[in-house]
Amino acid sequence: MQRTDIANPAYFHKVVDCQYACPAHTPVPEYIRMIAQRRYGDAYMINWASNVFPGILGRTCDRPCEPACRRGRVEESNASAPEPVAICRLKRVAADMKEDVRERMPKPEAKNGKRVACIGAGPASLTVARDLAPLGYEVTVFDGEAKAGGFIRTQIPRFRLPESVIDEETGYVLDLGVEFRGGERIDSMKALMAEGWDAIFVGCGAPRGRDLDVPGRKDAAASIHIGIDWLNSVSFGHITSIGQRVIVLGGGNTAMDCCRSARRLGGTDVKVIVRSGFEEMKASPWEKEDAQHEGIPIVNFHVPKAFVHDQGKLQGMTFEVVRAEYDDKGRRSLVPTGEPDAFFECDEVLVAVGQENAFPWIERDSGIAFDKWGLPTLDKNTFQSTVPNVFFGGDAAFGPKNIITAVAHGHEAAVSIDKLLRAEPVYVRPAPMTNLVSQKMGIHEWSYDNDTSNDLRYKVPWAKAETALASIRVEVELGFDAATAFKEAERCLNCDVQTVFTEAACIECDACVDICPMDCINFIDNGEEAELRPHLKAPALNLTQDLYVSGGLKTGRVMVKDEDVCLHCGLCAERCPTGAWDMQKFLLKMTPAGQGQGRGVPA
Repeated sequence: MQRTDIANPAYFHKVVDCQYACPAHTPVPEYIRMIAQRRYGDAYMINWASNVFPGILGRTCDRPCEPACRRGRVEESNASAPEPVAICRLKRVAADMKEDVRERMPKPEAKNGKRVACIGAGPASLTVARDLAPLGYEVTVFDGEAKAGGFIRTQIPRFRLPESVIDEETGYVLDLGVEFRGGERIDSMKALMAEGWDAIFVGCGAPRGRDLDVPGRKDAAASIHIGIDWLNSVSFGHITSIGQRVIVLGGGNTAMDCCRSARRLGGTDVKVIVRSGFEEMKASPWEKEDAQHEGIPIVNFHVPKAFVHDQGKLQGMTFEVVRAEYDDKGRRSLVPTGEPDAFFECDEVLVAVGQENAFPWIERDSGIAFDKWGLPTLDKNTFQSTVPNVFFGGDAAFGPKNIITAVAHGHEAAVSIDKLLRAEPVYVRPAPMTNLVSQKMGIHEWSYDNDTSNDLRYKVPWAKAETALASIRVEVELGFDAATAFKEAERCLNCDVQTVFTEAACIECDACVDICPMDCINFIDNGEEAELRPHLKAPALNLTQDLYVSGGLKTGRVMVKDEDVCLHCGLCAERCPTGAWDMQKFLLKMTPAGQGQGRGVPA
C-alpha cells in the first residue's frame, strides 16, 4: 500500500464519520465540545453556518449522522444495543440555550445590482438566500403561503416543531435583507424569466401527494384524504377533528406525522397499515418508535385492495395479506400468503404513500428539459438546469428527500449562482477549508477532554401523555437540560481529533501497540490491502473505512492503523517516547458562495 496522504482533506473528513455523513457536512464534534463547555451561542453559530436551521433540525432532522456515529461501532461489548451520540438532540440544546445571536449574523455588503429570484420559501430556497444576500445580491423569495418555511411550516406537526422556532430561524434569513413576497404564487416560469432576473432558483418542493387508485376510492372520497394535504389543513387550523377510527396508509415519516396528528384530533382507534415489513418502512426508526409509544399499532405486509362503503359512506378497507420473498440478487417481491383478505373498519383514511414533483407552472417550451419521471434535467454537482441561469434544489431537484439534504443543495446552488454571475466556470467547485492543529499542552495533558465516557445514551424527556395527546400544539419532546446535555456531549469520541503519525520520529518500540485499547495499531510488512486487512492484530473488516499507512520505517516495516474503531483517546500519543504520535484537531468547513479557492468562513 502507498503512504496515506493526510494532506488530502477527504482522508480525515471520512474519519469524522458524523460530519462525512451529514449532507451539509456540519462539524459535529466541534459544536458538541462547545455544548460541553456551555458555549451554546458558539455551538449554534457553527451549526448555522452549515445547516442554517439548528433549532428546526434539532427537532426534525432525519439524522444521517447518527447511524454513522463511531460510538455505535465501538460500544458493542458495553451495551446490548449500542446507540450513537444523540447528535440531533444536542443540536437542539445549542438552539434552545443560546444567548441572543442576532448581532453575530452576517452584515450584508453593498448591493451589487444582481437580482436572484427564489421560488418557494422552503429550506433550499432560504439557504440560497442566506448565502447570497450577505454578498450584495438582491434576493427575492416567492411563496404561495403568507409565511416562510415551506413544507417545514405546513407539513411538520406543531407537537414536533413549534411555530415560534420556525419564525425565529426563517427570520434570521429574511433579516439579511431578503425580500419575501408571501401569498404570491408563481404560475408561469416564462413570465418570470421575462422579468429579467439574473438567476432563478426553484425550491418549490414535491408538493403533490400520491393517491391510491383502488375500487371505492371515488365513491368514498369524502372520507379519504391525501396525507400531505391533510397535514397542511391541520397546520393552518382548517381541520380540527377527525373520526374515531382512522387508517393511515404508508410507511414513511409523513405517515407517522399523520397517525400521531390523528391521535390528537380525536382518533381513538388509529392504526398504520403498510405493504412492506416493519424494518423496510421508510420512516426513521425513532419516528416509528414515537408512534408506537403513543399506542399506535403498525400493521405490516398488507396490500390495499378496496375501500368498502355503503352508498358512499366509508365502512372500512380490505387488504391482501402478503409475505416478502427475495431472489438470488436480493430483490424483494410481495407474494400472497393465501390467507383470507383482512378487513379493518374505519371512519376516515389518510393516504401517505409517497410524494411526487409537480411543475405545471413551468411551460415545456421554456427551455428547461425534464426527464421521463418529470424531474428537471440537472447537473448533479452544480444543480444547473438546461437554461443556464435557472437552478433547482431540495425536493424539486431529484425528488423527495429531507430538510438537511435541501440545505446542502441550497449551499451548492448558491455557489453555482455566485460563480455564474461573476462570469466564472460554474463547474469548478471551491475546495473546503481545512486545517490540523496539535492539541498537546503537556506530556499528559490535552486541550480537549479525552477521557472516554462509558455512559449509555441518555433519553430525552417527554411531556406527560395526557398533556401531549390532548393538543396538537403541545410539544412532545422537552429536550435535554444543561446537566444531561453535558453528560451526553461527553459520550462524543472527538473523532475530529486525529491520530497523526510522523514516521521519521518512530523508533518502533511498539509502546503504542501495547497501550491501544482497540488493537488498531500495527507494525507489519507492507503488502496489498486485501492481504493486510485480515492479518492485522484486530482484522480490519469494515471496507468503508480506510487504513492509515505510513511510509517505510527503519526496519522496512510500515505502521498500519485501522481507522474504523479508533477511540481517539490519545493513549498512543501519551505513551510514545519520541512524539511520533500527536493528537491534531482536524477542522473542515465547506467553502460557501463568495469565497475563493480554499478559503472558509469563521463561525
